[in-house]
Amino acid sequence: MVQAQERPNGKITYSILLALSLSHCLNDLLQSVLAASYPLFKDDLSLSFAQIGLITLVYQLSASIFQPVTGIIFDRHPIAWSLPIGMSFTMIGLVNLAFSNNLYWVMLSVFLIGIGSSVLHPEASRITFLASGGKRGLAQSVFQVGGNFGGSLGPLLVALIVAPYGRERIVVFAFVAMAAIGVMYPICRWYKSYINQVKTHVADRKEAVHLPLSADKTVLSILILLVLIFSKYIYMASLTSYYTFYLIHKFHVSVQESQLYLFIFLAATAIGTLIGGPVGDRIGRKYVIWGSILGAAPFSLLMPHASLGWTVVLSFCVGLVLSSAFPAILLYAQELLPTKLGLISGLFFGFSFGVAGVASAVLGDMADNYGIETVYNLCAYMPLLGLVTCFLPNLKPVRKSA
Repeated sequence: MVQAQERPNGKITYSILLALSLSHCLNDLLQSVLAASYPLFKDDLSLSFAQIGLITLVYQLSASIFQPVTGIIFDRHPIAWSLPIGMSFTMIGLVNLAFSNNLYWVMLSVFLIGIGSSVLHPEASRITFLASGGKRGLAQSVFQVGGNFGGSLGPLLVALIVAPYGRERIVVFAFVAMAAIGVMYPICRWYKSYINQVKTHVADRKEAVHLPLSADKTVLSILILLVLIFSKYIYMASLTSYYTFYLIHKFHVSVQESQLYLFIFLAATAIGTLIGGPVGDRIGRKYVIWGSILGAAPFSLLMPHASLGWTVVLSFCVGLVLSSAFPAILLYAQELLPTKLGLISGLFFGFSFGVAGVASAVLGDMADNYGIETVYNLCAYMPLLGLVTCFLPNLKPVRKSA
């Protein structure tokens, strides 16, 4: 068991960061295949919006509840090959998803896919910190943008590979999972070397870490950050799970056209994520959180009343602005508790997934009962919760003493 305080490993290691970003890209590409395939499953299996929401709930819960658990376990017992283990669950889930012919089989498949995500996010986020060389905002943005870019590719590839030929073509993405395992190999070797170094010098590390805030203020700040995650991911769930249905219903576009418009939104989230981390390094994470959550409100409030062209433009603006929040929120939380990187990463990734899952189920039921446009009229107000950012304190530098 490694007890020493984890710290960046010397200079920033760009090759490992790029490999982590590519791993995140491939992982989130595979994860986004699920939501992008919803219209196909809905038609083939005659599913209701509520059942679509239930599928998302099962996926998000398996991808969220286990994240803090894996974070705590790997905080105490690091495993160098944890990333390929998680990707193996994803690969098995995708193969099952391609051939599932009833609701319960689909839910089992998405549960396995979610387990893979619950391993990757806290572990890859930890290794990103270790490879950052102290440039944490830049490193986290490089890592996060890979995930956002991969998430934006998923719907596009589903539109090109799966939609024209049938959902059995989802099995093609199992080969992408195999490629991701190959990409993870040098990461695992680098991380194994780091773990061995820590074990070698663990007896010499006797550091006392002084947290930037008192215990009460730390708990309050964590709660405020979770409220911000709540507001962000409820609105994001309305877009990632139901945006295609909204466009099909309101503007009568085809399934393939709706996937392309979803790709535009998700591509904007990748751009915003890449910008958010370095800007937070320069001006402070609190200001990025302010501008990101609350700054999305004008666009979200206008979107339900816009034409198709303006809806696409406004969704791009929402994705660009809102996506810069998560790297800033995660790094702010990690700076609150620098000795619990896995726990914090798992908690915030897991909570974001869990909120999105519950929101998808609730919003699906709401869409069945009140219509898909009602969902967007109500969710448009969620970014206004960004006002609670004013209660976040400015962090003091963390002091260490031997």
